[in-house]
Formats: sequence, C-alpha cells, structure tokens
Amino acid sequence: MNQFEDPFININSIKILDSLAEGIYVIDKEFKIRFVNKAAYQIINKKPTDVIGQICRSLCKSERCEIGCPVTEVLQTGKNVIDMESTLQDNNGNLIPVLLNASILNDVDGDTLGGIISFKKNRKSIFSGYSNKENMYYGIIGKSKKMVALFNVISEISYSFATVLITGETGVGKELIANAVKETSSRNKAPFVKVNCAALPPTLLASELFGHVKGAFTDAKNDRIGRFEFADGGTIFLDEIAEITIEMQAQLLRVIQDGTFERLGDSKTRKTDVRIIAATNKNLLDEISKNKFREDLFYRLNVVPLYVPSLRERKEDIIYLTKYFIEKFNEKYGKNIEYADNETMDILMNYDWPGNIRELENCIEYSIIRSKRADYICSCSLPSHLRKKDHCNQKLSLKEIELNEKTETIIALLRQNNWNKSKVAEILGINRSTIHRKLKNIAT
Repeated sequence: MNQFEDPFININSIKILDSLAEGIYVIDKEFKIRFVNKAAYQIINKKPTDVIGQICRSLCKSERCEIGCPVTEVLQTGKNVIDMESTLQDNNGNLIPVLLNASILNDVDGDTLGGIISFKKNRKSIFSGYSNKENMYYGIIGKSKKMVALFNVISEISYSFATVLITGETGVGKELIANAVKETSSRNKAPFVKVNCAALPPTLLASELFGHVKGAFTDAKNDRIGRFEFADGGTIFLDEIAEITIEMQAQLLRVIQDGTFERLGDSKTRKTDVRIIAATNKNLLDEISKNKFREDLFYRLNVVPLYVPSLRERKEDIIYLTKYFIEKFNEKYGKNIEYADNETMDILMNYDWPGNIRELENCIEYSIIRSKRADYICSCSLPSHLRKKDHCNQKLSLKEIELNEKTETIIALLRQNNWNKSKVAEILGINRSTIHRKLKNIAT
C-alpha cells in the first residue's frame, strides 16, 4: 500500500509532517510502519519502499529495540516518552545519536491505532543530560548492548574463583575489565597484583613471577619473593599472556593446576592460592596452531572467557566516552568545554578507531589542547587524519577571521621567499619578532 493512501494519515497531515525538520514515523498495533516523513528518510538515508509495511526496527535499528522500545514503554505506562536518548542506524550502518519522542495514536473513538515516534539529532542535549556515574561500571563507560552483556557476565561470576581469560584488541580496556572482575569478587580486599608479561624478558619474568633465592643468578644478592607468592589469597592479572615463552608456559600451567612452584634457584616447593586473570590481544587458537602457545594452558585459562568489543562494535558508547574525556581533560588543562559540535560528532561516530578507546582518548586530549573555542570542540581541532578542514571561518568572529587571514598571508609569503623571515617582515612592514611569534602560535 502506498503511504499516501493509508487511512492512518490523510493528505493534509502528510503535508504538515513532511514540512517538519524532525524525523517522524507512524506504526500500527503490530509495529508495522504505516508512514515515514521526508526528514526521517533523509536522516536515515532510506527509501520509502524499503520500510513501508515492514516492522519498525527495519527502519531505525535502534538499541531501544532491544532494551526498551519507546512505544512499548508508552503502552505500559500510559505516559508519553520525551527526549529518550538512543541511536539509530542509517542505510550505511553508521550510528546516529538522537533524542526520541513517542506517543500513542488513537482514532476518533479513543481506540488505539498504533504509535507515533519522532526523533532529532541533538548531541548537545545528550551531553547535558549525561552523568559519568550513571554510565560507569567499576570505572568502565558503556551503555551499549554488548557492554551491558559483558557487565552482566562479570556480575554473574562474582562468587567464583575460576580463571578468567580476557581477549580483545589493543586499547579496548582489558585491564579495566580485569579490575572489575577483581572488584566484584569476594577477594576484592585481598592483594591484586598486575604483571605485564610483554614488558619483561623471559629470565626476569621467571624471577618476577616465582621469586628467586640468593645466588640464583649474578645479580641475585638476596632472596626475593615472587608475584604469585605475594598475591597469595588474592588475584594476579597476567597481561599480554601470549608473549611468554613455551618454557614459562609450562611453569604457569603447573601453578594453575595445583598451585605449586619453586623460586628460581631453589628446590623447595611452595604453594599459593591465587585467582588468575589473563589477557591478550592475540587469537590464542592461532598461536596454538603456530606452536607458540600451549593448548593445555589455553584451556586452563579459558574457563571464563570475556571478550571486550572494539569501539567500532559499540559506537553508541562514543557519545559517553567523548563526554567523559572532555571532562577529564577540562580538569587537566583548566578549560570549560561542554561538548563536541554536530560535525565533530559525525566524524567521531563514523571513524573506525583502530586504536580503540585509547585512540579516542588521545584524539579528545589533542582537540581540547588545540581548541580555540571556549565551550565546544570544533572539527577543525581534531587530529589531521580526522578533520576535513583546518579552520572554520564561517563560525569565527570578524576579529578571528582577520587574524587567521594575516597568518595565512605570512605563511604564503614565507613559502614564496624560502622561509626568509627578515625578508617577509620587510615586505609586510613588521618586525621579524612578530613573524617568529605568529609561527610559534601556529605550532602550539
């Protein structure tokens, strides 16, 4: 059925709804789409033929389809939904942060026909209503479906002392996940020892993990307790576990199996009661096939597997992470930036973030440092590989535009005169020190 023939919406209503900037769609009691206005098609980049008559999730693919449909909420509570934070997905798979409104659609007799949903981009409002504490799980920021599922697993295993293997790309926050596992366990008051296995050479790693006795090697002037012994009764976190040698893996396997070990250079067997949390950014099954990792050790470690999704798999969390990092670096650098503008957020939301959260954090710190705005981050402040332009003159004051134009003139003259500052100063009728000062301002 053509949406213009639909009894839900008459021709005058269509004209009115199509004139609005907000996206609007109407669904019937079976959650099938009966009408979509022009703004909604433009925002989500879909054709009418793609969605009319389909279930509403085919239009928006919103996170709220899974964790709290706004129409369902209206039906259950009898109250309209106003400015519900969510994300929609456009035809290219890009996530769009929006504010949703929903209400019941009744006929003239008061009987329910379906629901009407409107949405708009408004990232500043999303930031204003944001609270770090509300979106944190033991220091981890995430409201996406995948992160909530991960948090649920961590909570479910809180009573257990089972070995945990955390996997995920570099920069996703595996150490934060390890912290959460420890904090939710009954051993949260006991020692928590962290070891970066990639940062220590094999000979030193053995001493660090198991300790050594005096004379075990040239510099062993005294007995030394190892990390496993120190962590007795608590938890040990072995980061980058795939980097340890096959020989060291055999010693580690023994500790996991029966809790026994020997200090380096000693024959005395010692016992320890330690919960092990390991992490790696490598695929351990691939490492096993290359004979770089023991299969028996993998299965000992992989009792409770926790996969941390990459940032490109949880892009809806970019909104909350960006706000968190803005607040963090405001405090560090004494600034009062409140949000990132729409263009900047479009760039952040549609970038793949190969360096994950660590890369996003560095990006926001860079932008805070470079931002010439008092209250928001403009796209011209982003790192060069992200920004589409170097400056945004259309948003500058007349004084700022004039200053930028003078700077561009100086740069152009310097290039023409082989960067001879004295000659350019003479051409412009200014002091050489002025040239030097402007170049210094550009660099900073």
